[in-house]
Amino acid sequence: MAYAKARYIAIVPEIEMPGHSGSARSAYPEYQCQGGPHAFCAGNDETFTFLENVLREVMDLFPGKYIHIGGDEVDKASWKNCPQCQARIKQENLKDEKDLQSYFIKRMERFINGQGRTLIGWDEILEGGLAPNATVMSWRGMDGGIAAANAGHDVVMTPTSHCYLDFLQAKEGEPKGRNEFLPLEQVYSFEPVPQAIPADKAKHILGTGGNLWSEFFPNYAHVQYMAYPRACALAEVAWSRPERKKWEDFQNRLDRHLQRLKVQGVHYRR
Repeated sequence: MAYAKARYIAIVPEIEMPGHSGSARSAYPEYQCQGGPHAFCAGNDETFTFLENVLREVMDLFPGKYIHIGGDEVDKASWKNCPQCQARIKQENLKDEKDLQSYFIKRMERFINGQGRTLIGWDEILEGGLAPNATVMSWRGMDGGIAAANAGHDVVMTPTSHCYLDFLQAKEGEPKGRNEFLPLEQVYSFEPVPQAIPADKAKHILGTGGNLWSEFFPNYAHVQYMAYPRACALAEVAWSRPERKKWEDFQNRLDRHLQRLKVQGVHYRR
C-alpha cells in the first residue's frame, strides 16, 4: 500500500457478490443459494454477516475510499429456485429477482457506508434500482453509465467497445487473447463523457479505465504486451479534452514514448 500511495495510486479491492464467487462458495457452502450453485443466498441473513466480516478484513488492508463489490453477471435462476430467496422477496415486498439483487446491493451499501467507504460496482447493480450512494462502472456499453450519471451517481466509463485491453490488437497474427478485436486507434477515439449527459451532470463522469483480465495470459510479459501501447492511448483519452485529441499527433509522439518503454524493459506491442 505504501508503494502505491507514494506513486499516487489508489488500490480498489473487488470482492465479488452476489455472483462470480464460486471459490468463496465452495469453501463456505453454507452461504450458497439452495436454488443452485451460482450465487450467494440473498435469503439467508448469515450470508450478509459472512460478507460483512470479509469486507471488514478487506477494509483493514485497503484504506481507500472505494470498495468494489462486483455485482455483475449474477445467475438469478438460483434465486428463482431457492425457498429462502423467494421468502425474502415476499418478506420485503419485492417484485422479482432483479429487485432482490437491488435489495442485496443496497444492504451491502448500508454496511460499507457505515464504515465510511463508498460502494462501487459494475452496471448490473442498476437492475432493480441503484443503491443511493453507489458509484457505477459502465462496461456493457455507455447506457448504464448515462442512466447513472443522469440520476446523480458517479460513473467510471469503461465499455467493452473501447476499454477492454484483453481483446486482440489485430485480426490475425496475435498471441492468445479474447476473440474480440480492439485496435489502438479505436481506443484513442473514445470519449468518456457522452453528449447524452447534460452539462450539469458531466461532473459525475469520474473518468475511464482499461480492463485487462489476466486469466487469459500466461505471464507478465504477455500482460504488458496487451496493455501497451493501448494504455498510453487510454491515458490521453482520460486527461484530454475531445477537441485537443489528434490521432496523427498522438502517433508521432507515441514513437518517442515507445523508446522510453523499451529502455524500461516493457514488453509492448510494436
